Amino acid sequence: MSSLKRPGVYIEEKSTLSDPITSVKTAIPAFIGYTEDATLLNSATRITSLLEYKEKFGGAPLQQFTLSLTDEYSDGELISRSYSADDPIASIFKLFHSLELYFNNGGGPCYIVSVGDYDAGRIEVGRTEPLEGLIGGIAATEKVDEPTLYVFPDAISLNDQVEYGSVVKDALNMCNKLQDRFTICDVFHNGNPTAITQYRGELGMNYLQYGAAYYPTLLTTLNYFIDKASVITHTHNITGTLPLHNGRTLAEVENDDPLVYKSFEAEIKRKYLNLPASGAIAGVYAKVDANRGVWKAPANVSLNSVSAPSVNVTNEQQAGLNVDASTGKSINVIRSFSGRGVLVWGARTLAGNDNEWRYVPVRRLYITVAESVKKGTEFVVFEPNTANTWVRIKALIQNYLIAIWRAGGLAGSKPEQAFFVRVGLGETMTAQDILEGKLNVEIGMAAVRPAEFIILKFCYKLQESA
Repeated sequence: MSSLKRPGVYIEEKSTLSDPITSVKTAIPAFIGYTEDATLLNSATRITSLLEYKEKFGGAPLQQFTLSLTDEYSDGELISRSYSADDPIASIFKLFHSLELYFNNGGGPCYIVSVGDYDAGRIEVGRTEPLEGLIGGIAATEKVDEPTLYVFPDAISLNDQVEYGSVVKDALNMCNKLQDRFTICDVFHNGNPTAITQYRGELGMNYLQYGAAYYPTLLTTLNYFIDKASVITHTHNITGTLPLHNGRTLAEVENDDPLVYKSFEAEIKRKYLNLPASGAIAGVYAKVDANRGVWKAPANVSLNSVSAPSVNVTNEQQAGLNVDASTGKSINVIRSFSGRGVLVWGARTLAGNDNEWRYVPVRRLYITVAESVKKGTEFVVFEPNTANTWVRIKALIQNYLIAIWRAGGLAGSKPEQAFFVRVGLGETMTAQDILEGKLNVEIGMAAVRPAEFIILKFCYKLQESA
């Protein structure tokens, strides 16, 4: 070495170990929908809290109420006053409140793709050129690497099953194309007895392993945000005298008569939102992944900020939703159990008849391992395609899979029973592969599967002595 000019001992440190493979983040949803502020239109923007969302995208849609104030007088004196607020026609915009459910159920960092503001007045499927609507929002995430889940609660407000199905199919197509994400969808149900059948029919048959559906919507403990332009109807039993607040808005009485305003506010706070389940489910995915791992089924988990499912599903009804012999499009049910609360009671993908990809945790585990290994072995690109490189990459992958096995993510009492990693000439490659610059690695895993059906067998034991 030219830098060596004096006699002595010189020390050089040379690394022989590569950086270990680290699992990618597994529950980073991309929420696609309409926001109050659409300045960041069709741009996947990362946030970590609801406060940060408000700073970048504004608040919730304001809800107008039909308000009634009734006074009863006797001998010219007010003897009673009653307030009422009718149940409103819920806003078609669900994204903000779904984010509330997401964070309340354990969600963390996520991405927001605004596809328009509340002034749009309607939810559109949209186009990809130019980027508009919900399908355009899905396209906007293609070049963003971090998201691993698709959630589009606003799609529940689309016109019909056909439009909703087109959004789901587009999300599934994108998941298959990128191979690193999964779709959480709701069930579009308009009260028609054939709605479930129609819903399943509009999802198609392609790439069902990359999505899971959840039913029904949820009665939450979340409140509406009040539109102070709501008009008061004020009546009383005095003839010839106009009621003071008749025709006035909440904004007008807020300062003039704070007691009336507060009374209406209290009445409105007794009204709670009915929301699609996907936001809460995304939070459950994040919580279960953090506490147990992506291989744990996101089921048998109670939901926060939820008082009840909007529909009480019986055991017999769930059987038809969970297993569909003809199409295999399983629907995961959310149910209320006495003494246990509201639980997610299903963990199947839409490919419910597929032995390989029937369960959500199995599909998501393979997505996670594939993406993690891909990113952890990129350093091998342009390295010599020789035995030294093969041994190096094999050891890296084996160490990563052993860590997953030890954490409980793979079945088997020994590592060799849990997985295998194969690479080498005559094993996974031919001489022609090497000439073409191909380094083939085969990985097999024995994924743990959820115990979906617990079967207790009882038999009658005869008396053996007097």
